[in-house]
Amino acid sequence: MNVQVIERDGQAEYAVLPWAEYQELLVAAGRQPAARASVPVSLEPPAFDLANLRRLREARNLAPEQLARAIGISPHYLAMIESGEREPDQAIHRALVRVFAAPAEGQPG
Repeated sequence: MNVQVIERDGQAEYAVLPWAEYQELLVAAGRQPAARASVPVSLEPPAFDLANLRRLREARNLAPEQLARAIGISPHYLAMIESGEREPDQAIHRALVRVFAAPAEGQPG
């Protein structure tokens, strides 16, 4: 059997094994083989309404400089995105999603 053991704090926590061997273990235990589940993976960033970016930023009481620093761009470039003059690339888009998906400071998560 080809098993990889993943440890945490020196203790075995997970065992990873090939799918076929997992299926054999299920059969040996008297269970039905598992259907292979697939999780769709998107390379596109989640939808984010850039038209409301300034309003969202202001609702979070974030200064343009704070948001720009948090997503790794200049305040000038952020202003261009907020005005619709520029479209952010995927990395900036993901950073915006990450910032606004997090609970606002002082708000319950």
